[in-house]
Amino acid sequence: MSADFWAGYISGAVGILIGNPLDLIKVRLQARDSISTQTVTSYARQFESKSALVAGTAAPILGYGALNALLFVSYNRSEAAINTALNCQANLWTTWFAGAIGGLATWAVSTPTELIKCRAQLSSPPASSWNIAKQVFKTEGIRGLYVGGVVTALRDSIGYGFYFWSYELSSKWIESSRKNTSDFSQEAAKVLLCGGLAGIVTWVSIFPLDVIKTRVQEQVPGATKTPLLGSSVLAQRRLGAMDIARAAYREEGARVFFRGLTVCSVRAFIVNAVQWAVYEWIMLELGQGRHKRLEPI
Repeated sequence: MSADFWAGYISGAVGILIGNPLDLIKVRLQARDSISTQTVTSYARQFESKSALVAGTAAPILGYGALNALLFVSYNRSEAAINTALNCQANLWTTWFAGAIGGLATWAVSTPTELIKCRAQLSSPPASSWNIAKQVFKTEGIRGLYVGGVVTALRDSIGYGFYFWSYELSSKWIESSRKNTSDFSQEAAKVLLCGGLAGIVTWVSIFPLDVIKTRVQEQVPGATKTPLLGSSVLAQRRLGAMDIARAAYREEGARVFFRGLTVCSVRAFIVNAVQWAVYEWIMLELGQGRHKRLEPI
């Protein structure tokens, strides 16, 4: 396996462990049955045990580690191929397109991982990721694991385009504004800051799509009532992404598509700062230090 595969896998798994508690709150705020008067604090009080803080982490640790590995490998190879095909040096446009291709390549892993994670985080009483996966596969087959696949693919492609684009842009901005001399502490601070900013930019760019994805994937068709959050909403048929979006806007207005963005932004900064730091460190340790290739726009 290549260095960027292992660096991506390990950094992705570390990010899930760090960010899961805030991700759980974010998903519950996005879900259709969230009561508007409930706040982040009221959701945090639902964590009655340490196990609640890691609800739904099994699938993401395995799945997101693989997803992150696939993402970085696809991104690095795509960027090299694009630059070769266009006979040009790397720039922010090719970086965005390579990131979008990398995000799209993660679809096969991302969709079932996200579906299992969402349902595990919203289940009441709590259910393990493994039990959720077995139940979905038993009742709906492999197709059931790919519910919401189109909106997930769109979210990941756009989001990861901005992910790498914003990381490179902020890296270049910091490098151009500081002195030529640099030491380890400066480099570490740069990676942490740029990684955190990239996380925020990414989620701001695709948050409405993520809200729709969550509401599509939380649906359990054929049940008299969905077990998610103890909802009494009938789930006799599954609604598509456009139906979900129209219904959400009609019932709660445009702000529903940004519910949970503050929590998500805090989580995104912390998680992606650590993820990029771990990725860059592992690449350096494996003798594959990341070389900056971007030229000024």
